[in-house]
Amino acid sequence: MSEVKLSIDYDQYEDGKKMKDLLEELANSPQSGELTSLIIGDWGGAYENDSEETVETLVALKGRFPKLTSLFIGDMSFEECEVSWIMQTNLAPLLEAYPALRSFTIKGSTGLDLNPARHENLEELTIICGGLGKDVIHQIYEGSFPRLKKLELYLGVDEYGFDGGLEDVLKLTEPGKFPELTYLGLKNSEIQDELAIALADAPILDGLHTLDMSDGTLSDTGAEALLNSEKVKKLQYLDLSHHYMSDEMVNRWKSSGLNVNTDDQQDMDEDDDYRYPSLTE
Repeated sequence: MSEVKLSIDYDQYEDGKKMKDLLEELANSPQSGELTSLIIGDWGGAYENDSEETVETLVALKGRFPKLTSLFIGDMSFEECEVSWIMQTNLAPLLEAYPALRSFTIKGSTGLDLNPARHENLEELTIICGGLGKDVIHQIYEGSFPRLKKLELYLGVDEYGFDGGLEDVLKLTEPGKFPELTYLGLKNSEIQDELAIALADAPILDGLHTLDMSDGTLSDTGAEALLNSEKVKKLQYLDLSHHYMSDEMVNRWKSSGLNVNTDDQQDMDEDDDYRYPSLTE
């Protein structure tokens, strides 16, 4: 496997270096034909410049990376750019340009579109953000990913872009929507309890090996529903890390015999206003 990460640091950006230049250099290198994984970091001032030029360049160079199966757009630390400041664009042209893709990861949801959201071979779709807009959720729902095995969405908070509700998210769990799905991550959410209650006995769990509800505001309310679910008991792995469950509830999970992650317990507070997902700004 050949993997490359390209990034423009602050000094390079100030000197006028562009991601387009780095991509063209890569395309002209001997390794371009063997590249299987490409990670795009900061494309240069990602807090004020969106990813459109990067997307256009990747589309134009599609024939130069024939073996590309993994693509990550926006892999940058908070020191480089806070996740809520990352300016994205419509990334759907990348799905069309690279039919061999198996894994597609996006970081940052400001300005993000996936229209049309379809790919015949994609197996993993991950969106990392502080708030995922319902438009993107609907685009994924209306789209077509027949081979998808892993769907991981950081839902976030309304202050940073999550403008949907429980009903919007639950559309993604309709039976048959993703027939090969085995890993479902609906995580980093301010409505983690509501999601847990709704998913506890959802038919989609029958086909999963992993349910990931980590990084959110899960409390004993949602945890109780999961713990009492016969479908949850059949999962191979349940990720509840970064949570607001009580010591008693954590102990109940530990004695349940289930393969569950209850790490990163947050300080409890009776006031919901003081419960935050792991990734917001």
